Amino acid sequence: MTDIQSLFPSASAGRFGRRQKRARGARLPVTIVTGFLGAGKTTLVRRFLESPEGRGTALIVNEFGSEGIDDALLRSSKDEVTLLGNGCLCCNTRSDLQIALRRLVADRDRGKIPHFDRVLIETSGLADLSPILQTFSTDRALGGEFAIEVVVTLVDAVGGLRNLAKAPEARRQAILADRLVISKTDLADAGAIGTLTERLRDLNPHATIHKAVAGDLDPSCLIDSGRDPLALNRDGFVAEADHSDGIASFVLREDKPLEWIVFYRAIETLIALRGTDLLRVKGLLNLEDNKGPVVFQAVQHLIHPPVELAAWPNGDHSTRLVFITRGIAEKQVRDLFEACKALGYSGE
Repeated sequence: MTDIQSLFPSASAGRFGRRQKRARGARLPVTIVTGFLGAGKTTLVRRFLESPEGRGTALIVNEFGSEGIDDALLRSSKDEVTLLGNGCLCCNTRSDLQIALRRLVADRDRGKIPHFDRVLIETSGLADLSPILQTFSTDRALGGEFAIEVVVTLVDAVGGLRNLAKAPEARRQAILADRLVISKTDLADAGAIGTLTERLRDLNPHATIHKAVAGDLDPSCLIDSGRDPLALNRDGFVAEADHSDGIASFVLREDKPLEWIVFYRAIETLIALRGTDLLRVKGLLNLEDNKGPVVFQAVQHLIHPPVELAAWPNGDHSTRLVFITRGIAEKQVRDLFEACKALGYSGE
């Protein structure tokens, strides 16, 4: 069958559609702020909303309980607040998130609320991020309207180490973050903060780590910084970090351009066999016949639509993929990809 793109070629279009300047394309950016109970999420969000960078932000607040305390605290500084109560943004309440996002768009289009350029989701302290990330992949309408820009996880400097040791939710929130923020640093000594920082680096060597007092944080940490979507700004990585939950984090790199069908068949096989244990896959692909890098993301069984960027963010044009897995070793993944390359798929 003739490829329609070969009949009507476009300089700005590639295998994955029109090349974009940003990984999300023209979709509205979504910031997710999470962290274990008492980490200071509401204080941080309030400070952000009051900043110039926070203008034009629609806010979705999720609370665990019957009374919307955070909603009341934030409403005075933000009118576009949607409260999701009595549970976490996961499992049985994912539909609430979908409904809330659709309502925000509908109310904006009807002029019932002011125009907004960004959505910020503040999760419950007990939230599991994986189903939240999945929501934007399973719902095509939402996926076409919104794109997750950054996941920010707060960790309390006073109780953070204890929470990470005892609460699986706290560990997963840290592991799946793009940025980690140590809060309440004014209430802990330098030694405790240093120990917590090292623990966070062990859990998530790919995230940038920041410190905040009373929610005072550079607002750019909650929005697009224009950097490499992977934020791989350190030269050294822990090849594989083992945790008590069997969770591992590692990076696959490839200098030579990849054939798309080979990569796709490999990731497809991995998802079919162990999709439940693929907590997050995120990276840049250097593909044959593509001018710019392709942003690839997957959460468990779901693959986000790949997006080709107009240009590489820096001089490093290698493929690099961050894997966050449960019970899957780096060698197993690497061997699978090498096997697919050796088989040499040459067509669809």
